Amino acid sequence: MKTEKKTWKKPLLSEHGGGFVNKFGAIRSANFIDMVDGVPIADLVDQYGSPLFVLSERRLRENFRRHHRAFSTRYPKVVHAWSYKTNYLGAVCNILHQEGAWAEVVSDFEYEKARELGVPGKYILFNGPHKNRAILTRAVKEGAHIHLDHLDEIFMLEDIAKTLGKKVPVTLRLHFNTGFTEPWSRFGFHLESGEAMEAARHIAKTGRLQLTGLHSHIGTFILDPRAYAAQVRLLCQFMDEVEAERPLRGEMKTTIESIDIGGGFASLNTLQGSYLPAEQISPNVEQYAEAICTALMEATQKRKAQGRERPTLFIETGRALVDDTELLVTSVVGNKRLPDGRRAVILDAGVNLLFTSFWYNHAIRPTRPLDGIPEETILYGPMCMNIDVMRWSIKLPPVGVGERLIFWPVGAYNNTQWMQFIEYRPNIVMVGEDGSHGVIRAAENLEYMTCLEAMPERLQDPFRKRSPKKKA
Repeated sequence: MKTEKKTWKKPLLSEHGGGFVNKFGAIRSANFIDMVDGVPIADLVDQYGSPLFVLSERRLRENFRRHHRAFSTRYPKVVHAWSYKTNYLGAVCNILHQEGAWAEVVSDFEYEKARELGVPGKYILFNGPHKNRAILTRAVKEGAHIHLDHLDEIFMLEDIAKTLGKKVPVTLRLHFNTGFTEPWSRFGFHLESGEAMEAARHIAKTGRLQLTGLHSHIGTFILDPRAYAAQVRLLCQFMDEVEAERPLRGEMKTTIESIDIGGGFASLNTLQGSYLPAEQISPNVEQYAEAICTALMEATQKRKAQGRERPTLFIETGRALVDDTELLVTSVVGNKRLPDGRRAVILDAGVNLLFTSFWYNHAIRPTRPLDGIPEETILYGPMCMNIDVMRWSIKLPPVGVGERLIFWPVGAYNNTQWMQFIEYRPNIVMVGEDGSHGVIRAAENLEYMTCLEAMPERLQDPFRKRSPKKKA
């Protein structure tokens, strides 16, 4: 009887690890993701290509409703303003606007995009340290809520108000030390030094502007809800001090109508260097809401007892709303063994698409169960740059060319901070609540990439034969 000859395989020594609980929590199983809201990922890649961003409309709507419910059941006057810089794809913005979110913008581009999407000026919060005169004038005319960042902006806005013959309501941005996070001192006016109070007095004195709101943003990926409670107490203390100021002749008494706590809530991504996964250390939205709303209710109790309305609470949530609504599908294009023995895998998506790879260890899943012994693997992107590392270390079974891996969550800051560098940026598709799907941002091509260039006539056809010089 003839025995079938087996294929020789190179011996491999690999460290085996059990699936036991250790001091850093349970080891997560390498489960796979093969569908998005019932739509097979394989079908999406076949139709739209790889790499591919896929967004879930259902999850985005559910996230917003959960966030709004968490706050509106704990405080009577709440407005969510969608942070455009987190993900300003038009489809994403308009889903959230349909759900009731305002727009929070930080540049002329974002302001113009919000207006183009149909957001009235009165539903726009205009933040940021740079607002040029033209866009600031437009914002005043259209009734946007303007947040002041520095004195020169105050002076410019006062001049605009004088030119237009209008008294402009404004919000003052503050920075201070909560004792929980490092102060973001580059934005707004310093509270402890008295700078914020001096700005408020200047606004009251000149009479061109009317201070109606206070705003602060204490940081990003805040893991302790108590930081927001401290923030709220400091804002409300300043509100009481400003309102208690005795106006001079001709000045209007200041009444604060809104408190804006910014954003910064954590998502289910795991920060590099963290011993525990985000599922174990990131607060849920109800924990944030409980800390914030309890502090705000307590700090405004005296105001309510006096028969005055509590201020409107503005929240500029971004990452926590959108991060887990989007994933990146990428395909293996090559394998190699590094000199130190580690296996390396080359993917068709790099840090040009997934900028957050620089600070997150994204969860990575195959699209089917994988066979073989997992070993330490480094994941590289396709770019000719040494920094193009999608993951420095992950335990993976062998993955062949064409195998697909899923990076998740990737909905926050990647579609706004991605780079056009070396590779074309791919399609972004959305899966609708009814299971339909389609492109919400098309893949780039050469025509798109060169449409803004201009070629001087003398540089056209560089390989055209030059006529020989005539002899003298």
